[in-house]
Amino acid sequence: MRKAVLFLLIFVMTAALVGCGGGGGAATIKVGGIGELTGDIPAVGASFKNAAEMAVKEVNDAGGLEVGGKKYPIELFIEDNAGKADQSASAAQKLITQQNVVAIIGPNASRYAIPASEVAESSKVVLISPWSTNPKTTIDAKTNAPKRYVFRACFIDPFQGRVVAKFALDNLKATKAAVLYDVASEYNKGIAEFFKQTFEENGGTVVAFETYTTGDKDFSAQLTKIKEANPDVVFLPNYYSEVPLQIQQGKRLGITVPFLGSDSWGSNELISLCGADCEGYYFSTHYAPDAATPVAQKFIKDYTDKYGKVPDDVAALTYDAFGLLWMALKNAGQVDREAVRNALAQIPKYEGVTGTMQFKEGSGDPIKSAVILQIKDGKFVWFANANP
Repeated sequence: MRKAVLFLLIFVMTAALVGCGGGGGAATIKVGGIGELTGDIPAVGASFKNAAEMAVKEVNDAGGLEVGGKKYPIELFIEDNAGKADQSASAAQKLITQQNVVAIIGPNASRYAIPASEVAESSKVVLISPWSTNPKTTIDAKTNAPKRYVFRACFIDPFQGRVVAKFALDNLKATKAAVLYDVASEYNKGIAEFFKQTFEENGGTVVAFETYTTGDKDFSAQLTKIKEANPDVVFLPNYYSEVPLQIQQGKRLGITVPFLGSDSWGSNELISLCGADCEGYYFSTHYAPDAATPVAQKFIKDYTDKYGKVPDDVAALTYDAFGLLWMALKNAGQVDREAVRNALAQIPKYEGVTGTMQFKEGSGDPIKSAVILQIKDGKFVWFANANP
């Protein structure tokens, strides 16, 4: 009886060690993903899932990922956060404790990535957000120090806010700007504030700084104030699902100046929902499919062949996030959570679909450039590069 109990304990301990990537005996490399498959931004979740599955299939079709001289197949577990902060946190907890993943990719939107990142950090498991640009994702709220286990594949909002503000000032010659943003969302609020700061520091005036709350559909009161303030441009750092309504209501009220956006405009759904109302407007984002490098061109072709549409920025950043994880696993030489974290922190440069990423020791935020796209003839078209 004692022997049976002892054998059972050894079996359970060994299984736990293998499952969490603690040793070299793992049969597969388990990777988690958290995406907005349902809820308020399902197009983001769809792009994330497509690119995640593509990245994993490529590795498995090649016989697996070589780590420490052995090839491992990748086992992917994707959780839907349903566009909710609490479900993002619980999804991270499930992937870590039940699926025993070695790392997590996602969530994407900052308001969902931040709670998931806190779970990952406390559990000492790597989390890479493809699309979360809010600084709080990689910063410890209590100590204000960088989180050790949280990284991202995208630039951050202070940079993006500066890019759009400088574009409005220098390219559009705007001296007065108005802003409408979701005060309940970390992403929208953060980038709105960074835009305002840069615009005013460089001689412009923000004549209206209006807010709404997630889920609102009527923006007429705020847009009326914006019209009365007579701006040269209106900045909407809001999601593709909200922007069309805001622009359409603004135009009905008589706002004729250009609307500008941020990377949250980047879904093709924006064009479907907004149509001609968005024609000619500009937004900052992570890459331009029509001005792509050879690395990006291959990804675009493979993705388009597989899914029948050009990949958006979420898809490209997700693919890059998996690329960073593959590199970290190879460099670590073992399927181990802490070893993967250490290897990821020491990647000085990564050539990805969305450009060159450079990491500095002690920060999960890459240094990388942005692009300005224009909506032209119903397509997203490259307009300008913006370097750090």
